[in-house]
Amino acid sequence: MTGANVKVNGMSCRSCINKIEGALSSIGVEGKVQFDQGTVEVKYDESKFNLGDIKDVIRRKGYEVAN
Repeated sequence: MTGANVKVNGMSCRSCINKIEGALSSIGVEGKVQFDQGTVEVKYDESKFNLGDIKDVIRRKGYEVAN
């Protein structure tokens, strides 16, 4: 498993946390929102995903992701 922290802007409530963590979980990526830091800590299998794929999932949920 590979881990990374992704900077995410636009999270403002518990619903945002549930939306992001749920979207990541649905594709098999472990995600933990660090709301106070504005980041999402992700753990994923590099043979299945790259960090760009994960950022795209978060963007599709309506959030701005730093590159």
